[in-house]
Amino acid sequence: MVMKHVKVSELKARLSAYLREVRSGETIVVMDRLTPIARLVSLELDSEDLSVIEPRRDASELRKLKPVRPRKRVNVVELLRESRDQR
Repeated sequence: MVMKHVKVSELKARLSAYLREVRSGETIVVMDRLTPIARLVSLELDSEDLSVIEPRRDASELRKLKPVRPRKRVNVVELLRESRDQR
């Protein structure tokens, strides 16, 4: 069986197209430069593999949730810069 090889950047750019190919039975090997890092294959589910969990509450109750507000103002740009500097 011949597998298609695709670079990460190409996969990101055309993900939907590659997923259609996988859905139709194609196997795709994802490459990071010359190193294979993943294999995309169609998922074969039995009815036992899939379970549906019923919600505990009605979705309309989500509107009642109050957002969390920070106690003081947060400078998001500053936080991002600090995070990047720590890498």
